Amino acid sequence: MHKNSWKSRRLGRRRQRQNPRLRQHSSSERCNTGTQQSPPDSDHDEEEVPSTSSSTAGSSSVPDLPGYYFDPEKNRYFRLLPGHNNCNPLTRESIQQKEMEHRRLQLLEEDTQKKKITRMGLNAYSLLQKSKLGFLSVPSYCRLAHELRVSCMQRKKVQIHSSDPSALASDRFNLILADTNSDRLFTVNDVRVGGSKYGIISLRGLKTPTLRVHMHENLYFTNRKVNSVCWASLNHLDSHILLCLMGIAESPGCATLLPASLFVSSQPGDRPGMLCSFRIPGAWSCAWSMNTQANNCFSTGLSRWVLVTNVVTGHRLSFGTSSDVLTQQFAVMTPLLFNGCRSGEIFAIDMRCRNEGKNWKATRLLHHSAVTSVQILREEQCLMASDMAGTIKLWDLRTTKCVKQYEGHVNEYALLPLHVHEEEGIVVAVGQDCYTRIWSLHDAQLLRTIPSPHPTSRTNIPSVAFSSRLGGPRGAPGLLMAVQQDLYCFSYS
Repeated sequence: MHKNSWKSRRLGRRRQRQNPRLRQHSSSERCNTGTQQSPPDSDHDEEEVPSTSSSTAGSSSVPDLPGYYFDPEKNRYFRLLPGHNNCNPLTRESIQQKEMEHRRLQLLEEDTQKKKITRMGLNAYSLLQKSKLGFLSVPSYCRLAHELRVSCMQRKKVQIHSSDPSALASDRFNLILADTNSDRLFTVNDVRVGGSKYGIISLRGLKTPTLRVHMHENLYFTNRKVNSVCWASLNHLDSHILLCLMGIAESPGCATLLPASLFVSSQPGDRPGMLCSFRIPGAWSCAWSMNTQANNCFSTGLSRWVLVTNVVTGHRLSFGTSSDVLTQQFAVMTPLLFNGCRSGEIFAIDMRCRNEGKNWKATRLLHHSAVTSVQILREEQCLMASDMAGTIKLWDLRTTKCVKQYEGHVNEYALLPLHVHEEEGIVVAVGQDCYTRIWSLHDAQLLRTIPSPHPTSRTNIPSVAFSSRLGGPRGAPGLLMAVQQDLYCFSYS
């Protein structure tokens, strides 16, 4: 017995010399409990290691051992690096994925078991009374009203009817984009055999209690990645769809202008589509101009270039940049084109300046990461932008200073859009973690976080569209979420 205990102490000292952090941890264990078990041998994969006294004592943190993961549920250390058993090796990515999935299921269970409960004292009657008595300012009343409505939104699945039901079960939604009146959705679906196809969903039937919509598909198919989409008003409001496609192999990037009548033959007099090839693979963004001083024009953000093309005359203006242009938007009242770059710079091009070489930058803002979305507010005195660091900022264009920042958005590498709705006073963004977050536009408070109905993954990031009149002018406000093959509606109660 004495010989065995001497060998175990000698083996423990040898392991402590090999791992200084383990030696420090063991000394603290001796002070607390007087006993300590060493980590598992490197020859055994996923072998359990007894928990430390710091965790048993109720400490909020446990020592971080290199190559090991501490499971708080089992109160044990597990080896991270795979050994001879590679059937189910533990990695930090798989651990994070497991924790995210556990959290998502918890939030979904809370939403399905009982109606979303608003915080104490927040109801429509009390808000109205306080507003009448002067206890609430107008901004506070608006923000609390938005919080009340957003917190009561319930998820309902939308029934999609199509001429090809088999395609609905296999083709996954990539993105959705509502038109100006929110009575149509343009969709890009990833086809299982590879590539993408397009469609238009009519939202006229989006009425409770049964939510039904119809998808009009077209045989138009592309094997290129769709980087950006916007509605274009060439003949009439939202008569065309403008797409920016990434180049592959020897095929260059391009911008495609498709008539909406290709999907629904309601406007047979629409002009035919057109294809603009740039002979450059990096085609990142596009935007359609509603400004009278740049009529019938669209822009394309390329690798270190911005092109502005007149659809009718074919005339082009080119502007050299120092970085890839990932997002664009035209102002309506002023002849400015705002651009967000991979370098973090946001700049505006004055369309009245015909000198392409000098003095065309009207405004310059700066983020610390690649800008993925820019949105100009209605009065065109403020601009909201998001980037790949998960930062969402509201900029005052008159002072070129950040006036508000919206916390909680998650992004590291994806080109994720930002949705600003001034009528409802909210900001909506889907993070790389597949959570849809809704903020108050006026005070930047996070109103609600909506988990995805499907497991979190890079290929399952939802695409959303928010409107104050889903289904047309007489429609109801709410959120549409497309993920995998499903479409969900979160309508205001």
